[in-house]
Amino acid sequence: MSDITEVTGIVLSAMPVGEFDRRIVILTKERGKIAAFAKGARRPNSPLTGITRPFVFGTFQVYEGRTSYTIRQANITAYFEEIISDFDAVCYAYYFAELADYYGRENLDASVMINLLYAALKALGRKNLSKPLIRLTYELRIIAINGESPDFFVCQGCGKEKEHLVSFSKSTLGIYCADCADYAHMSVKLEDSTVHALQYITGTPLNRLFSFAVNKNVLMQLMEVITSVRESVIDKKMKSFEMLSIQEELNA
Repeated sequence: MSDITEVTGIVLSAMPVGEFDRRIVILTKERGKIAAFAKGARRPNSPLTGITRPFVFGTFQVYEGRTSYTIRQANITAYFEEIISDFDAVCYAYYFAELADYYGRENLDASVMINLLYAALKALGRKNLSKPLIRLTYELRIIAINGESPDFFVCQGCGKEKEHLVSFSKSTLGIYCADCADYAHMSVKLEDSTVHALQYITGTPLNRLFSFAVNKNVLMQLMEVITSVRESVIDKKMKSFEMLSIQEELNA
């Protein structure tokens, strides 16, 4: 048997394998995204049952095989039970996990993405926060973490940092000041509060990221801008997003 390795991370997905086993994908700080098998996890009273479901966070003891890892045991520090009991929150959580899976890579440090996902799951458990706003915030920030976000601080037309940025171009994925607004083709007119929200999402420290609220008009503008960015930079059709979209329409 290979040496035991301890990794810290969040379970992104789980699927049954064979009669009693389970295969999970974990986003880890030490080894990036890894696949691991939990032998016997689906047997009654197995100690691996509760520690190998989606959204649990903790430390996992694993040993490495040729193509995957095998879980020996785990110490779970967060189960996010408040999400599991809320169907809407579960829909968002599966989507967040699928986005993390999309960007996750083996053997790349995933600490920042893990911290973002952890903070987003915590935010989903807070009843006073807007789940659509949490979703938009998470989408744009994970895109920014991976170096694909537009610069919302500088006018793309003149290249200057300006206070009065007034429009966003869906075609160039750039933000423009009033003097350069004519260059913003397929543009979305933005309120100052929307610009500030975009700057906040991409620039604020993670521990304050999910601590703001916006009015309905600003939320709609954020939706239009961030949807354009997401559809331009992410080339995968997320299955979990289809279900989430239906839930958001029902709750609108």
